[in-house]
Amino acid sequence: MAAKLSIQKPNRTEVMREVRDYVFITFGLFIYSLGWAAFLLPYQITTGGTTGIGAIIFYSTGFPIQYSYFIINAFLMAFAIKILGPRFSIKTGYAIFMLTFLLWFLQKIVNGEDGISPLLVGEGQDFMACLIGATMCGVGLGVVFNCNGSTGGTDIIAAIVNKYRDITLGRMIMICDVVIITSCYFIFHDWRRVIFGFVTLFVIGFVLDYIVNSARQSVQFFIFSKEYEKIAERVISDTKRGVTVLDATGGYSKQPVKVLVVLAYKRQSVDIFRLVKDIDPNAFISQSSVIGVYGEGFDRIKVK
Repeated sequence: MAAKLSIQKPNRTEVMREVRDYVFITFGLFIYSLGWAAFLLPYQITTGGTTGIGAIIFYSTGFPIQYSYFIINAFLMAFAIKILGPRFSIKTGYAIFMLTFLLWFLQKIVNGEDGISPLLVGEGQDFMACLIGATMCGVGLGVVFNCNGSTGGTDIIAAIVNKYRDITLGRMIMICDVVIITSCYFIFHDWRRVIFGFVTLFVIGFVLDYIVNSARQSVQFFIFSKEYEKIAERVISDTKRGVTVLDATGGYSKQPVKVLVVLAYKRQSVDIFRLVKDIDPNAFISQSSVIGVYGEGFDRIKVK
């Protein structure tokens, strides 16, 4: 008799983690959409990605940006599911629908009764609007990416091309964004607008990297203490981080010692220092930053 396949139901922790991800993805998309509706669209500033394409279409024809964004991404998602498989991010599909709604909703809120977008930072303040809008977009995307979400667009194009050609995702996204921003010259016939587009792209990338890296920055501790067992137990119970106990020999004393190795997020550093001090004020601690930590409890290993 063939054994029945058992489907493992997600536990409460996994469900709550998913719910938390979707809440934060929605929050990030709200900030991103507000940056567009309140600052970039009123000053006719564009940038890369399918949102940038939608903005260019909107500036030239008046066709709403949210509809262009949705149509382009629906087309790309159809290809992505066929080529990359149906598991290609359910969260991406959610983000596309939610961003389409938020772009429409926030334009309704920001625009006046006459449908005209107000210039919130004043006439002639295009560069300031560019900086504020790009910063908000970067923060929003950072929040979305930290929750394993994506807004689709050039990410999908890059993933498809990367599957068949030896071109990195980052380079393909950059190529797409450069083409999109440069094309706005044919709408405005103004290189100043093109420069604003590249400034926006740079600011978004800078803020996005800062948000993502600050959330994932990790540290490594070496802890030398006679109370290593108590410290290890507290680290595991209080910070939910693993501890490795190494056998070592003191170079001066020639006595055997125990060394604790702890990998944690930087934001947990203060908690670890406090609990070590509470248990053994004379403990010797070394803290160092690490470029990346991959494995259970940290980032997943992502290789081809």
